[in-house]
Amino acid sequence: MRGSNPALNPGTFTSVAGTATAGMTVQGTINKTGLLVLLTMASATWTWSLAAEGSPSVGPLVLLGLLGGLGAALATVFAKRWAPVTAPIYALLEGLVLGGVSALYNVASHGIAIQAVGLTFGTLVVMLLAYSAGVIRVTQRFRTVVVAATGAIALFYIVSMALGFFHVGVPMLYSSSPLGIAFSVAVVAIAAFNLAIDFDFIQAGAAAGAPRFMEWYGAFGVMVTLIWLYLEILRLLSKLRSR
Repeated sequence: MRGSNPALNPGTFTSVAGTATAGMTVQGTINKTGLLVLLTMASATWTWSLAAEGSPSVGPLVLLGLLGGLGAALATVFAKRWAPVTAPIYALLEGLVLGGVSALYNVASHGIAIQAVGLTFGTLVVMLLAYSAGVIRVTQRFRTVVVAATGAIALFYIVSMALGFFHVGVPMLYSSSPLGIAFSVAVVAIAAFNLAIDFDFIQAGAAAGAPRFMEWYGAFGVMVTLIWLYLEILRLLSKLRSR
């Protein structure tokens, strides 16, 4: 059984289970996720304020966040024991990107970033409650469908970027037409369902007795999904506002 989040899969926790006396807990992972969210918001606020001032440093900072965030993510995935250090670094770097992107969207649609933040956290809370209450059950079939849909979306984005090099646009990706909006709604839904899979993997890791540092790794995995969810909600709101 595999999940669509590249940072979290069934072997993630079981491969390190029993390597430390202090095991990870679900509550500990939640606490560390909260800390990563705060770090992301802190650096995003800084980039946002620079963009509001018209600072020319915003572009380089966003590029730093993109490249550095990718490097920190890869380091976390391939060296899980570094997660207590690399996960906070990843959060700070991704905040640089989110702050710049959010400021750009906010220029075109005032207040859209605040709405996107609220909807992202609202979705997180709803999915957590639904998973905890058993309303959403992460069965093998559920996991397979979400993984397949996530893979299809990733492939679509890659093809779209490749076509962009040849100046070929994909209207559905940016268009505010009914089809474009329906596509964004579907992507937001898939991103939200990925949160349930992340919760399930974290719970399994705690049950398997994974070491304490894996709380940071689990929090990192949730942040990967949350950042994707936020960007997709931002895109969806932009489409809705342009109609």
